[in-house]
Amino acid sequence: MAREAALAACLEAVLGDRCSANRVFELLEPLAGQEEPEHIVSAARTCSRLFGALLERRELFVGPLPEQDACLAESYSAQDKYRIWMRHRYRDCVGCLGELMGHDSFQVKELALCTLMKFVELEAQYPLIKIEWKGTLTFPCDLLKVVVDGLLPTKEDASLLISRFQEYMEYDDVRYFVMKAVTASIGQVMQKTKERPLPFYQQNVFSLISPINMPNKESEMVKFMVKQDNREELKLSKLQLPTGLYKKVLVILHDSVLPYMNEPTLMMDFLTVAYGIGGAISLLALNGLFILIHQHNLDYPDFYKKLYNLLDPSIYHVKYRGRFFHLTDLFLSSSHLPAYLVAAFIKRLARLALTAPPEALLMIIPFICNLFRRHPACRVLVHRPGGPADMSEDPYVMEEEEPSESRALESSLWEIQSLQNHYHPDVAKAAAVLNQSLSEMEDDISGLLELSAYELFDKEVKKKAVDMPLEFEPVRGLFGKKNDIFAEHFSLD
Repeated sequence: MAREAALAACLEAVLGDRCSANRVFELLEPLAGQEEPEHIVSAARTCSRLFGALLERRELFVGPLPEQDACLAESYSAQDKYRIWMRHRYRDCVGCLGELMGHDSFQVKELALCTLMKFVELEAQYPLIKIEWKGTLTFPCDLLKVVVDGLLPTKEDASLLISRFQEYMEYDDVRYFVMKAVTASIGQVMQKTKERPLPFYQQNVFSLISPINMPNKESEMVKFMVKQDNREELKLSKLQLPTGLYKKVLVILHDSVLPYMNEPTLMMDFLTVAYGIGGAISLLALNGLFILIHQHNLDYPDFYKKLYNLLDPSIYHVKYRGRFFHLTDLFLSSSHLPAYLVAAFIKRLARLALTAPPEALLMIIPFICNLFRRHPACRVLVHRPGGPADMSEDPYVMEEEEPSESRALESSLWEIQSLQNHYHPDVAKAAAVLNQSLSEMEDDISGLLELSAYELFDKEVKKKAVDMPLEFEPVRGLFGKKNDIFAEHFSLD
């Protein structure tokens, strides 16, 4: 309390009498020293009130700031010299607050952030640059860059501080200049580190820009913001991203980035490289590739070969299973695809289905039936004369990476016959559909793509059980036997 009273007295003295201006160092000293967090917080709040009041009272020098020593020798009035000197102290305060955004205490970080954003708001209302034309809008870009640099450290995760900053991103001008500052920051860091991966920095950049929502596309401001966002995403995509961040970028790329880009084709290299990595990253890259292929004529010669090789036992268990099969269904919807290619997909999906969980099987069986409806030439897999019984072995080569060499059309779909004896009655019933002639209307699998084991279990639990007779003769005696000795001595009543 005594320390806070001393700071309050110092604040009152500096604001009340210019002769006490030197006492401002008493307020700045705790910001630059190794003080306890509570002392730093008290000093930061006092500095916020001090320089906030000076900005509102127009007592800071406006225009290009002269050097502190040079202004004393030149012909400036006493009032201008005071304003120049106090403007230098304000700059010192901003520098200290920028460094405090990297403090160990989150309370100090948060207060430094909020104080700097308060100064941003005040500088926008009371500019420290000379306005040549009346009505010209100004924004303290340099001050906001200090904030952005504090939000993007290279050696620690700043996601918690960035989440605190998101409330300021509701304003269009803040979003606009944050995007400019981030673009400049990425360029500087890439040049400094020679494009060496910086996981913390990359994660911080993504956390800062990913929640940005584009407003109405008709406004001029948005057009520039879109260009700015393009630059950010392109620079971010050139960095070597860690696997976790790769997935996060790909999850939002197709609906939050590509639709707003002036030239979505600039992301071709990034998406094709991601598609070639394999695993979940390849699955997520499908969304962006689908947009580029169908809307921007991307030519990907080995696309179906790569898609075929993505089918492995994990495909029925991954988090993005629904998204993957939705896109695969779209890619296999063309009636101009060769029969050997579609047959290879059908055969591999059926082979993998032998070890798939019931919730995946209830989706994949109608999926395969739809492929038969679109490509009647593949029905030979079901209606082959003699069927599996006439084959000494299955000619299909599961390990073959090239669909045309897999010999799928020479095989038979014995896997679906096996599933007709599945332990889950719904799966057995679904697999039995192939024993009959298929209808021309395709099955709607949209409601099955995200089917989970919990939903299946919940459905079974909620089924109304039908009473069934379990004993032909009514129970008598303890063990149910008609002439048992226990019946003479024990009763169930």
